[in-house]
Amino acid sequence: MARTSSAAAAHIGSLISAERKKRSMSVDELAVASKIDSSNIRGYEAGRATMNVHSLVRIAEALGVDAGVLLEGVSSEMFGQER
Repeated sequence: MARTSSAAAAHIGSLISAERKKRSMSVDELAVASKIDSSNIRGYEAGRATMNVHSLVRIAEALGVDAGVLLEGVSSEMFGQER
């Protein structure tokens, strides 16, 4: 898990958090469903960490959404932008 403070990481993290909360899921429940450690989920949601595509897809599947939902509004310009 790479450390970051990019605008993209923050945006993706906020989308993950919003989708999780819509489903009244806890971080721990999402961690179990996605088979990703809860500390990683917390890092993603806080925008402190980036994830690989495999993790993004696993989180999307655990949330019951298309991975594109978690990328909505993300642009290449956001990568490298500090928040």
